[in-house]
Amino acid sequence: MLENPRSPRVRAVAKLTKRSARKQTGLYLLEGPQAAREALAHQPRTLVELFATAAALDKHADIRDAASTAEVEPILTTDAVLDAMADTVTPQGIVAVARQAPVSIEEVFSTAPRLVAVCEQVRDPGNLGTIIRAADAVGADAVILTGDTVDPYHPKVVRSTTGSLFHLPIAVGARLEDVVDLARGAGVRVVAADVGGQDFLAGRGLLADPTAWVFGNEARGLDEDAVSLVDLSLRLPIYGRAESLNLATAASVCLYETAFAQRSS
Repeated sequence: MLENPRSPRVRAVAKLTKRSARKQTGLYLLEGPQAAREALAHQPRTLVELFATAAALDKHADIRDAASTAEVEPILTTDAVLDAMADTVTPQGIVAVARQAPVSIEEVFSTAPRLVAVCEQVRDPGNLGTIIRAADAVGADAVILTGDTVDPYHPKVVRSTTGSLFHLPIAVGARLEDVVDLARGAGVRVVAADVGGQDFLAGRGLLADPTAWVFGNEARGLDEDAVSLVDLSLRLPIYGRAESLNLATAASVCLYETAFAQRSS
């Protein structure tokens, strides 16, 4: 049993809250039973270590059984050790370490995707996690992160996806120019969500075709260079008195509208 919160092994896990450590090791941190459960169900080969208190393993017997099937032996720890490892105040008795498993943009567009979410310069972890979750919910084929978008393996992103991180391909570190070129080559229309675009209803009829949505920075939106690359720009109308929509909310509407259009066609 791990009992010392200051041991080198515990400190190595705790360092994964930092991007530099994640980049150096290619690993990332999972916290709580839901994240461990989804990883074991959908990407068991990426799981490297599973740390848990005895009480947590007793409470979540399905996780213990799934770990056994994946040949991952849970490492028993004290509550103090779990607290030292975790990014959250209450890790719920389970922390895991997994290998990052991004895909390339070439892989994304080689599969003839019909719906892709592209995040350009999205900096807020909560927004990115929610967009990934929404993309999963609508049945999107992939999420692509371009520019200086926040690391998808940031602990706050991982938590806010509520497991969706393990359900669909995630491509990282791509250039928007390359994404647009590959999308067009695959017959996918690239559409920007932009306040300077046409009213959403004007382009709604085109969304039944294969579509890659591009969502920009929370505060600044998409810059002119990014908008100039896409095939079409659309803006969601504000019918009430709200100043604007949160990025993740707007992205969710765009993705769902596209999913509706594609399924009804």
